[in-house]
Amino acid sequence: QVKLVESGGASVQAGGSLRLSCAAYVYPQYSYSTYCMGWFRQAPGKEREGVAWISTGGSITYYADSVQGRFTISRDNAENTLSLQMNSLEPEDAAMYYCAASPSRCYSGSWSSFRYWGQGTQVTVSS
Repeated sequence: QVKLVESGGASVQAGGSLRLSCAAYVYPQYSYSTYCMGWFRQAPGKEREGVAWISTGGSITYYADSVQGRFTISRDNAENTLSLQMNSLEPEDAAMYYCAASPSRCYSGSWSSFRYWGQGTQVTVSS
């Protein structure tokens, strides 16, 4: 139903900022604005974890405790894009970051509804 392509990953120093982007290519019979969108990350040797999600219209957002107050998720339904602004980066934020789409409603604390995934973009944070 949807193809996701992330970009923006880079190597930065602790305390720095990065902005990740995700372009969504949606099949003609579907609409980007009907998907709840999210960002996940996976560090080497660790399980994938949810970072943030945003509702279909963009009015509701949810963040993992570890990034609350530092990261901001946003979307542009006219451009079929998703962004993640990451500030005050810490070495613990280093990971492969994935864009994901959920065809059903997202709920606070739940990450299980996401069904479509991008290939990821690498974020490295040096201390």
